[in-house]
Amino acid sequence: MAEEPLPQRLERILLGGKRKYTRLQVAERAGVPEERSKQLWMALGFASVPDDQVVFTEADVEAMRVTDRLVASGLLDKRQETAVARTVGLHLSRLAEWQADLLGSLLEENPELAADDRQVGKLVAGLLPELEQVQNFVWRRHLAAYAPRAVASADEGQAGAEAEVVGFVDMVGYTRLTRRADESELSEVLDRFEAMATEVIAELRGRVVKMIGDEVLFVADAPVAAAEIALTLAERADADEALPSVRAGLAAGRVLSRFGDVYGSVVNLASRLTAVARPGTILVDRELAKRLAGAPGYELRTRRAVTVRGYNRLRPSALRRAEPFDSGQELAADLLGLTGQVEQRPPSRQRRR
Repeated sequence: MAEEPLPQRLERILLGGKRKYTRLQVAERAGVPEERSKQLWMALGFASVPDDQVVFTEADVEAMRVTDRLVASGLLDKRQETAVARTVGLHLSRLAEWQADLLGSLLEENPELAADDRQVGKLVAGLLPELEQVQNFVWRRHLAAYAPRAVASADEGQAGAEAEVVGFVDMVGYTRLTRRADESELSEVLDRFEAMATEVIAELRGRVVKMIGDEVLFVADAPVAAAEIALTLAERADADEALPSVRAGLAAGRVLSRFGDVYGSVVNLASRLTAVARPGTILVDRELAKRLAGAPGYELRTRRAVTVRGYNRLRPSALRRAEPFDSGQELAADLLGLTGQVEQRPPSRQRRR
């Protein structure tokens, strides 16, 4: 009997069994209407398949049953199930692509392993439960962090719309860098920026909404937290010779939070402010400047009016640390409840423009 080819073996390991059902058979066995099963499949990011093509496993049937039970329980609104599936599919497909690339890099660096199909199969079969365990743990930890907040918002009748500060921070000159740097150099810069951004934002009680190439979008509940995040990112980027300068735009107000993303005029305003900020500068809108007024450790200077898309004669303020620096840093840390956790910032370095 011929040995099973590696692609088919990996597929069987990852899917938990062989393909043996058509889409119509999955719908029938799960007790879900055919059209609805097709919509969910495509919303998850998978290509449509002919009704008579055998591509599904027992795991697909069970997943369809579970989804149906969630809708029946009321946890998932039937009107939103396709949107939920689309969001889940989008994020998990990116995670899966990255993990598959890691496997490819591992095999490329170890040709003796790549030459043995059985060893590759054993490697994947051994790693799969470990990955599942870590991913499940991280998901539960994030859920534990967000659930109390969601319950509090629901009690106040404000589920979905929240008062927050939205911030964009992006690297200046990244487009020029892409024209002169090779792929490995660009990857290194992006990795350093993403690592710095996610660390600082988590450390200072913010939340990363998404990384957009050379830019990070984040939210924070408190004005001081948002100010600290932007200032700290600017300082750390300025102290890192491998990173370009950054600039930032912050705006405060109510935002619509939907499937992990944020929307609304406050988000648009923060983006516009970032676009007109100079390297190393943090611009804030009038509302945030008002909330930060009087906060120790910060200095706000009103800038001349600017006109950007959607906003005429916008008057932003430039946010800086007040002198003396150490005192301002300590007071800001106290406001955040982070005394003893905010490290001493390194002195700014001179950049060649």
